[in-house]
Amino acid sequence: MDRRRFFGLTATSALAYGVLGSSGASAQGAATQAIEAAKQYAGTTLNVLYEAGLQPLDPKNFTGPLWEELTGIKINVIESPVDQMFTKTMQAHMANSGAYDVLNVIPNQLPDLALAGALEPLDGFVEKYAYGDELDAIAPVYRDNQMKVEGTIYGLPDDGDVLIMYYRRDLFDDPENKAAFMDQHGYELAPPTTWEQFSQIGQFFTDKYAPDIYGAGMLRAPGNAQYLFQERFRVEGGKFFDDETMRATVNSQIGVDIFNAMIAENDFMPPGVEQWGFIEAFNAFLAGDIAMTISWPPVGRWAAGYGKGTEALNWIPETTVADTIGYALPPGGHPELAVGFSLAVASGSQNKEAAYLFAQWMNSEEISLQRVQLPYALRDPFRTSHFESEEYRNRWPTAGEYLDTLKAGAETGLIDLSLIQTDRYEEGIRQALSRLWGGDDPQAILDDLAAQWDELTDRIGMEKQKRVYLDWSSKPNAYPT
Repeated sequence: MDRRRFFGLTATSALAYGVLGSSGASAQGAATQAIEAAKQYAGTTLNVLYEAGLQPLDPKNFTGPLWEELTGIKINVIESPVDQMFTKTMQAHMANSGAYDVLNVIPNQLPDLALAGALEPLDGFVEKYAYGDELDAIAPVYRDNQMKVEGTIYGLPDDGDVLIMYYRRDLFDDPENKAAFMDQHGYELAPPTTWEQFSQIGQFFTDKYAPDIYGAGMLRAPGNAQYLFQERFRVEGGKFFDDETMRATVNSQIGVDIFNAMIAENDFMPPGVEQWGFIEAFNAFLAGDIAMTISWPPVGRWAAGYGKGTEALNWIPETTVADTIGYALPPGGHPELAVGFSLAVASGSQNKEAAYLFAQWMNSEEISLQRVQLPYALRDPFRTSHFESEEYRNRWPTAGEYLDTLKAGAETGLIDLSLIQTDRYEEGIRQALSRLWGGDDPQAILDDLAAQWDELTDRIGMEKQKRVYLDWSSKPNAYPT
């Protein structure tokens, strides 16, 4: 299905949803209420900050034109590299420029922006437009962890990013492989549930198939690998800080063991894996060069061929695993809810109510279901209805399994560490991983990381940072339960 045809179908469906409400919903649902209320602002232009790349194709090609048709409000999309969005939001706030109306906020940056006054509290709008019921229908992990700061709503969770495992079902189901693996290790060859199993399975496939196929290929470039470290550190029992003193504990034996394990795992992965980011791991999986990988949801649908022929995705190589792809939770069963986005309203906006109404409409059950099915827009399922949608579950043969795995990940996933100046703490992890791949001693690296974190905490203010950390760590998906 090409982009023009897909857009025509989804726009028609969304228009019907927006005007009539979905089956089982009242005729005056959240989408309809937002449309009717927004008409008073016809002629207004809303500036919407979006991550550069594929993400803006949603408001540019789909929701923006449709919203203007329904309300008379024009959407102007302003693109930014993802690592600059926080800075640009803060700069606009400090300058009181009113440059943005609707913001896409990475959830672990929500407290920093909210406490700085850059975000508009949304409780009043949610109550006024009776949006609470639809917020309740968002998967709890996103609703409970990515919406509020100290009890106040600042964002509408809008993206179900979760790092799950993708594997070659044909290799795992091969009778010869299953028998040989059972003889060698004494248990069934299946997607690994522990990191020890991951290593044993990865080494087994590499020993048999390399250099044609390696056991795994992972996100190892520091910018991506830091999320996998955050996940694994907590799954293995680590805590980032001491609750009382706010001294960093990332240099515990748990952290050292994980660093040593990551180095050892590279031995059964393709040469140069230490530099692999999203694209390298994605391309290797599509080519059938690796048996396992862990990554974001688009890998699961693109590897299955969803979106093939779409103009915006013509850069994706031909998939060789469409008929063999399997989906599973990563070892430990608590995947990282890495990055993601919430829709927020800039406190400096001159069009706050109109901005909120656009966000509510985009985020509504009816319209969001269309958005998460756009093959090119990178918005991933985040509502119960998205996981259960028969339309979505029939998009490709294994779409139901894909959605079931994302749903399971949404139930047990771990949220990114969230602090004041979070990115500076994350930058410390990125630097630590660079040193790890460079051959430095794991204990020395992590001791330096802990010292760097302690210095940051003292500079920000221990009590101030402790308040934010304890608010974060009290959330149900901060640490495994």
